[in-house]
Amino acid sequence: MSVSRPRPALSAQRLLVLVGILTVSVNLRPAAVSVGPVLEEVTDGLDMSHTVAGVLTSLPVLAFAGFGALAPWAAARLGVHRVTLLALGCVVAGLGGRSLVDSAAPFLLLTMVALAGMAAANVLLPSLIKLHFPNRIGLMTAAYTTSLAIGLTASLMLTVPISDAFGGWRAGLGVWAVLAAVSALPWLSLIVHDKHVERARHEISLTDIARTRLGWLMAVFFGLQSLQAYSIFGWFAQLWRDSGYSPTMAGNLVGVVAAVSIPLSLWLPAAAARRTDQRGILLCVMACYPLGYLGLMVAPHSLALPCAILVGIGACTFPLVLTMIGLRTRTPAGTAALSGFTQSVGYILAAVGPFTMGALYDATGGWQVPLWFLVALTIPQLFVGLRAARPGFVEDQLPHPPHVSPPGRGN
Repeated sequence: MSVSRPRPALSAQRLLVLVGILTVSVNLRPAAVSVGPVLEEVTDGLDMSHTVAGVLTSLPVLAFAGFGALAPWAAARLGVHRVTLLALGCVVAGLGGRSLVDSAAPFLLLTMVALAGMAAANVLLPSLIKLHFPNRIGLMTAAYTTSLAIGLTASLMLTVPISDAFGGWRAGLGVWAVLAAVSALPWLSLIVHDKHVERARHEISLTDIARTRLGWLMAVFFGLQSLQAYSIFGWFAQLWRDSGYSPTMAGNLVGVVAAVSIPLSLWLPAAAARRTDQRGILLCVMACYPLGYLGLMVAPHSLALPCAILVGIGACTFPLVLTMIGLRTRTPAGTAALSGFTQSVGYILAAVGPFTMGALYDATGGWQVPLWFLVALTIPQLFVGLRAARPGFVEDQLPHPPHVSPPGRGN
């Protein structure tokens, strides 16, 4: 009878981890995408050019590339839960601070602080899932990508109404700092009560992953996916404003792009995890990207809603690639390393997207050429993604594969 007493504590701890994962997931995108719906007001208020605005929309991918690479190293030394809490602290400070400044330079700097926190948490979440829920990768990835999609959708659709209701874009951007502060609460408990897990060593480095073919396939696929996503969330609100929609409606349309991923994020990771080969699912999802872009070239106003839905389905390659990070590894250490390498290298590639969109928009004065740019990039994205979606484990491609137990099913 007495030996069963520790089980409720363990169950409560797992519940706390679950709550922590879901709450931090909600905060993984507001710092990056909440600017889009009020980009015109921010650029006017801070006297930014379109080129500087392009730098602003490129900051998420630059931050994710640089700081994401440091996350596995920091977690191995400080503890994965402590680094996650520190990451949320950066989000709070950056989001709160940037809503108070009056010029472009500190706004960009504080945005980078917030994005650094997002980058670290972004990389660590797949390894947290592999660590705490190794036999439920699909289910847990579905849960956290759905929470991420909810936070993404809310920041896209509520930033303008909050700005209108509370006196301007500063309130619309600053409110997300409050959400991040509340989300840090579960992690305050986790750093105190879960010290054993904190000491787990990471035996696979980013350099090890860089020596594998699968690591590079995943990184390029992730990078091209992120290039598409951040181009969309950085510029499509402006595209729809230029086509005649009000700022609120333009933000809502970008919100539709994000909202489509909410139901699909509940289904897609679990469906992918039930298969050893994800190529069929990937092909169906990615086919929607060019259809949506071509529709926007033809009629950006009248076809706005169906095109937003199609583009939103295409953007669900994001939860799919996050699921694949867990499915292509055998251990939490491998997941952390593959996640760090995939996202850091991938986001370097993705940084080209938003900046190029802004430059092409400035150069041509319209959206036809920028949209053709996105259409063209779906071809290499599909090619690389199909190769990465084949069955395999990154540990098996290491020069000296670590001894690991067979992974559990990730459904």
